[in-house]
Amino acid sequence: MTRPLDKVLGARLPDPPDALRRGPLADGAFPSPLHTERRASRVGVWLGSGFVVCFLTGLISHLIQQPPSWFVWPAGPVWLYRVTQGTHVMVGLALIPLLLVKLWTVYPKLFSWPPAATPAKAVGRISILVLVGSAVFMLVTGLINISQWYPFGFSFKVAHYWTGWVAVGAVLTHVGSYAPQIRRGLARRGTAASVAGLSPAEVDAAYATTDAEETGAVSRRAFVTTAAVATGAVALTQWGQTISPLAQVSVLAPRIPGVGPQGLPVNQTGITAGVTESAVDPAFRLVVEGPTPLSLSLADLQAFPQHTERLPIACVEGWSASADWTGPRLRDVLDAAGHPRGTVVHVESIQTGGSYRVSTVGRPHSASDKTLLALQLNGVELDIDHGYPVRLIAPNRPGAMQTKWLGRIAPGAAGVGS
Repeated sequence: MTRPLDKVLGARLPDPPDALRRGPLADGAFPSPLHTERRASRVGVWLGSGFVVCFLTGLISHLIQQPPSWFVWPAGPVWLYRVTQGTHVMVGLALIPLLLVKLWTVYPKLFSWPPAATPAKAVGRISILVLVGSAVFMLVTGLINISQWYPFGFSFKVAHYWTGWVAVGAVLTHVGSYAPQIRRGLARRGTAASVAGLSPAEVDAAYATTDAEETGAVSRRAFVTTAAVATGAVALTQWGQTISPLAQVSVLAPRIPGVGPQGLPVNQTGITAGVTESAVDPAFRLVVEGPTPLSLSLADLQAFPQHTERLPIACVEGWSASADWTGPRLRDVLDAAGHPRGTVVHVESIQTGGSYRVSTVGRPHSASDKTLLALQLNGVELDIDHGYPVRLIAPNRPGAMQTKWLGRIAPGAAGVGS
């Protein structure tokens, strides 16, 4: 029988020599009934949905940290970013066991012959290579990032962002090229609606797949239960970084609620930032540029009206924790410097290096009555690891942008992060 790819090539693609029809290339080399279109399709739905969620929540985080002129991120609700980023990391970690399950269900296809019987299948095989490579890269580097270990020589943020676009493109290409198989795999036995639109041969294949699974040595239920337990265990590990009752079971979580100076976790300490001397220097001043420039000592900052807000620190690594912060409102200090309400400003740390030494405070946050120049944490003067003598704390904002050890506030471009 002439195959479609044979027509394209103008010759018949030879079968593997009989001498090679051994091991994984032998007929019937993969007898498990769980290596089926049905199982692969159903796992693929969850896996693909998870990647879409990760892509969208990761895109939100990227836009917040590097906002184009058209993007506006609100100052409320105060918990929104901790939900989006916590979801991003939790789903990303849960995808690791799901990806392993998916690869296990489909890896026999790597040894099928011919490798691509039609041009569409050739595109599909290439999309698999790109999809698996980008998915593994995304999940592995994401796992490394939440542990703050960077053995590679490239920027995690840049690589993670652009690989996300590649992964989403590969997912869409894969779904398009394997649509008939996915449609068959998702068909449910015994209902007319489940097989609507399928040819008689496709209906028979869907039913035969289901029959074969039910007689497998490893039951479908055991397979699904194992995958669900593994995924749930990983999710609990991540949730334990935010939900205190789960902290005891989160043995792999890099951060635990309540563990850290003043009962709050930290990523960067005063020692690693190199501010242990400059932050406690009596000559410290917070410089606020504007029509009426200010040079504020700690006592000057304490002389402003003090306000207390309960706000979360929500970090890009997925952990978050709430605390009571006290200090003058940023907008009051900007008013004193002669800035109109809602001025976009850049805030700079006295630390000498680091990718987050400077951050932009857009209009919604600079005008918010919840954005503080915090001097106290939970009623006590800031620990140096939390940004003594003064730090920014704003609602619904990544922890990396809650700049510590503030030294300068300057007006920013009106169209950036506004």
